[in-house]
Amino acid sequence: MEKSEIELEYERRWKAMRPVEKVARSAAMLAWTRQQMAIRIRNTQPHLTDEEVRWHVALQLYERDPDVVNLIQEQLGNVSR
Repeated sequence: MEKSEIELEYERRWKAMRPVEKVARSAAMLAWTRQQMAIRIRNTQPHLTDEEVRWHVALQLYERDPDVVNLIQEQLGNVSR
């Protein structure tokens, strides 16, 4: 399958970045993703505290790692209201 002009331009720009720029870009994208997840959770469960929202975001991010999910659920159980 042939790449589009947009994909080719993206690859060109990505390859031109220094490693520190790639890390900064990736960190910014993760922060944006976490923020969007928090907004969605807050909209569907407005009764949650800020701390609970953070833990629910973590649950979504790590949902495929059962050990981490267990740790997060323990922390959710310890959140005071």
